Amino acid sequence: MRHVIALDVGGTGMKAALVGADGALLHQARRATGRERGPEAVVESILDFAAELYAHGARHLGAPASAAGIAVPGIVDEPRGIAAYAANLGWRDVPLRALLSDRLSGIPVALGHDVRTGGLAEGRVGAGRGTDRFLFVPLGTGIAGAIGIDDRVEAGAHGFAGEIGHIVVRPGGTPCPCGQRGCLERYASASAVSQAWAAATGETDADAADCAKAVMSGDPNAVRVWQDAVDALADGLVTALTLLDPRTIVIGGGLAEAGETLFTPLRDAVRQRVTFQKLPSIVPAALGDTAGCLGAGLLAWDLLNHTDRTEEPT
Repeated sequence: MRHVIALDVGGTGMKAALVGADGALLHQARRATGRERGPEAVVESILDFAAELYAHGARHLGAPASAAGIAVPGIVDEPRGIAAYAANLGWRDVPLRALLSDRLSGIPVALGHDVRTGGLAEGRVGAGRGTDRFLFVPLGTGIAGAIGIDDRVEAGAHGFAGEIGHIVVRPGGTPCPCGQRGCLERYASASAVSQAWAAATGETDADAADCAKAVMSGDPNAVRVWQDAVDALADGLVTALTLLDPRTIVIGGGLAEAGETLFTPLRDAVRQRVTFQKLPSIVPAALGDTAGCLGAGLLAWDLLNHTDRTEEPT
């Protein structure tokens, strides 16, 4: 059975699947990255894991994989197949596409940024399905974004398109590791809400999920902390929709797990801020932590479909 390898690499773990032409998950597996052993060990872990998946397909599906797709965090030079910078993995300028292709008997390999790859999946088979223009915004440790245009995700001229977390929403505000002050992710990410709620309660282990529960119980301090984050997020989203005019905004990540505790006030806050802009639908992501792996599979199939079309005789 014809299939591809899909790999989603995180800071500490990897998710993988063998994906059929119809999108069916024919085999799934997880593996630690081995980050504690250093950057080179992470690369070897990825290559070994991919080789095991390749062998599994050959043994159980009648043939090895025809292509592979891999999603990685950090800065990705997708045209050259290089993981240019991933601080949480200790990487700089790793030629991951070439290394994987060499290990996997020369099959074609697609490399993608983890958030853009997850956004591709949400756009094609998740919450943005059927939408011609969407913005995918995962609210996790930080805030990133993926700009969906028709059936693809825009990377930008230098691989930085969609970095909504570094829109300045509070000029002169909290310093951000990016070098600016007042970036959106310093106020509306899950980690920012966790920090604000821990400061408000004096409990160092309090997190965003605890804050959401306290909001639902009517705690005024929690409501204040939560509304501050919602207001900052609404400011960032209105800037984004002014520039991009998306039909749908898909919100994912840990903070979105609060459900309507987040979405009801967020939709209200965005509605109050728009003037001439068209109000988009604001919906929760549908694919959860499988989005990156599914998107990597889509990248691999896109690569094959393009190659197949290119090689057809005229």
